[in-house]
Amino acid sequence: MGNYFESSNITYEAAQNAVSVAIAEGAKIGVLAVVTVVDPSLTMVAFGKADGATPHSVETSRRKANTAASTRKKTGWMSDAFAIQLPLGTGGLLTNIQGGSPLKFEGKHVGGLGVAGGTPDQDASIAAATLAAIGADAD
Repeated sequence: MGNYFESSNITYEAAQNAVSVAIAEGAKIGVLAVVTVVDPSLTMVAFGKADGATPHSVETSRRKANTAASTRKKTGWMSDAFAIQLPLGTGGLLTNIQGGSPLKFEGKHVGGLGVAGGTPDQDASIAAATLAAIGADAD
């Protein structure tokens, strides 16, 4: 076993594009979206907030992105008990609310996308549309 490993990270340009696309996708369905993109280490790479979006959605979008990047799964899959324990165990860093998607290109995991501002179903729909529009791998 070696002394290091290599990982892939989303570029700022790709992350900022994802944010712009997600905000536009939200506008199409009347949602003032808040969007966060993080790399696999949960470091924020890009962020955007539609004018007039709710302030609490800022943190929610980040937590959705963190969860998707960390688990490499869309948010919303956990059992009720785990969905309560996860935020408590991580000091609120992670969440199970729908709207988070892992970001993968050509099979390489490069981060997480978090969308907030609408209902959980709307946020998940915006995230899925964003992945398709930016050419990311489907979840």
